[in-house]
Order: sequence, then C-alpha cells, then structure tokens
Amino acid sequence: MAIVLEANYCKKLGLPGYSSHQYGVTIRAELGDINQVPEESERVYRLLQTSVDRELQQTGWLPQGRQPEPAPGPARRLDSIPADGVESNGADTWACSPKQRELILRLVEEHALDKQTINELARERFGKGVRSLNKLEASGLIDELLERHGGKGQAARSPRRGSTRRTAPDGRVP
Repeated sequence: MAIVLEANYCKKLGLPGYSSHQYGVTIRAELGDINQVPEESERVYRLLQTSVDRELQQTGWLPQGRQPEPAPGPARRLDSIPADGVESNGADTWACSPKQRELILRLVEEHALDKQTINELARERFGKGVRSLNKLEASGLIDELLERHGGKGQAARSPRRGSTRRTAPDGRVP
C-alpha cells in the first residue's frame, strides 16, 4: 500500500499601501515505505520553503500604482540618522509602524540594551538596520527581543497583536 505525503508551505508578507503578497505551494508524493517519511518530509519542506521565498521576492503590481521604493542608496541611509530617529527636519525616519518603533525603543530603554547591538541583530536577521525594517521585519525583531529580554519590565507585559483584553475600572478583567 502506498503512503501519500502531502506538504504545503505558504507565506504572506505585508506591503506598502496596506497591501499584502501571498504565495503557497503544495506537493503530493507517494512513498513506498513508511520509513521514508522523515527524510522525504525534510527534503520536501526545504524545497517548498526555497521555492516560495524565491517567488515572493518579486512583489509585482501594488494598489493605487504604488511601487516598492528602492532600497536606500549611499546618498541616504536610514541607519545614518541620529540615535533619536529624527532627522534635522524633524521627520520620523523609521520604516515600521510608530507603535513598533515605540515598543523597540522601550525594550531598549527598559532592559538597558546597547543600540548598536540591536542594530547588528537586525542586520544579522534581515540584512538591514533597525530603522529600515518594515512592519513584518520589525515584528520579527520585537519577537526576538521579547524572547531574549522580555521577562522583565513593562514592555514585556504589554498586550500585543490585536489583544482584546480589557480591564474594568476597579482593575478586574471582565
């Protein structure tokens, strides 16, 4: 009797203009022996992940004619902005959401983290500095910071990602 192995890998990325880009691939294979499952599963997963990641690098058309902005060149690098994240003209220069920026800065402050170390972590994981991270990448950095340092401080206790938990005036949770 043949064993059917079906694997699916899907990824969705947020894009500018409240758009998103999603791609997924499913593979179905028949195996002759149950002992082949672990090796075949690992091979298929790597194949699917590589294929999906490669295809998602091309964003294609975006709503309202907005096309992805080119990566900052040598003339203007977001990481060269002063440590407070504000250029001399007063414009906020972070690519992520203001709430993500606030949470990252609060984690850095509350845990006395070195800003250069956090910037290096962002470069290691995403190939760019903290201020250049988009919303999805900033979310990944925040998850990493909370995992490494989140056990203490107010930032670790803050509800995230659409939490609907509300507290009544006397401090009880309804």
